Amino acid sequence: MNDLSNYRKSYEKSELLESSIPEDPINLFNRWFHEVEDFDAAGEVNAMTVSTIGLDGFPKSRVVLLKKFNEEGFIFFTNYNSEKGRAIAENPNVCLSFFWESMERQVIIKGIASKTSEDISDNYFASRPDGSKLGAIASNQSEVVASRSFLEENLKQLEKDFEGKEIPRPKHWGGFLVTPVEVEFWQGRPNRMHDRILYSAQEDFSWKIERLSP
Repeated sequence: MNDLSNYRKSYEKSELLESSIPEDPINLFNRWFHEVEDFDAAGEVNAMTVSTIGLDGFPKSRVVLLKKFNEEGFIFFTNYNSEKGRAIAENPNVCLSFFWESMERQVIIKGIASKTSEDISDNYFASRPDGSKLGAIASNQSEVVASRSFLEENLKQLEKDFEGKEIPRPKHWGGFLVTPVEVEFWQGRPNRMHDRILYSAQEDFSWKIERLSP
């Protein structure tokens, strides 16, 4: 057995106090996002874990990239026929989480996922490099495949087929908007006395703010 009980770290880089937070969690997320981006320019600040409840009843988490966020919520893009896409179609309750180690911060978002408009999906797909566009077409995401060479040959054929042509977005590929119902901000502090601030959406569209015990 690998004993990790002596793995410890003291968190001392920042604090999260009610006196310095906005009424809206999106504004605080925006502030934290850009602070981390400025502090750790080499990192992938928009990497997030998406957790869903699968068709088999088990939760599953995977890392994807956040591509947009605003007052409505958080947007990422995927194959709608993938495991995560099918799971969301069955149960749209999802969890997003960000771990920004460089600043000892986490953000955990409970929300409801829904497909974005076709315009949003079209516009983002059009902005992608051609290789990424063809990759989205070539891969039946999450399906069993015979070999790596099968995927590569499929991609090569698509490169020939679309040479000099516009590459359209597949209808099974697009965005999900996660509308938050709870957003928790976690800031590491010394002696495991971490700061945890929870925003909960209210029926009047305001946010209830509470401090959670670490």
